[in-house]
Amino acid sequence: MSATLKTLEILSQYYACFNAGHTDGMLALMADDVIHDINQGGSEHGIEAFREFFVRMNRCYKENVSDLQLFASDDGTRAAAEFIVHGTYLSTDDGLPEAQGQTYDLPAGAFFRLHNDRITRVTMYYNLQDWLNQVHE
Repeated sequence: MSATLKTLEILSQYYACFNAGHTDGMLALMADDVIHDINQGGSEHGIEAFREFFVRMNRCYKENVSDLQLFASDDGTRAAAEFIVHGTYLSTDDGLPEAQGQTYDLPAGAFFRLHNDRITRVTMYYNLQDWLNQVHE
């Protein structure tokens, strides 16, 4: 299997686990020292920090992705994903508007780095103002 196809397979598994709410499955695809660049936020380092991030996310949001498009470099070390996040805002997240079960559909993207068939970096991007507009309605 080519490096590109292997990377696309890993990312397909990552998003299948995301949609199934299977955080441990996502984490199993990551390097222990994974770097997570949070949209319009800082960077977190390590798999335990990523786990804690998803504990909060799963408490505050119910999300899945659709229209997933994956792209990978020829050597399989870099990849990107574009998708739509369909979500429900379940519980108020720190510093954000009050949650009242609002739903949203948000175009988003992510960039990845991989090494030895493990995700070493995840960088998320979406339009926060678009999300805020949707949950304020």
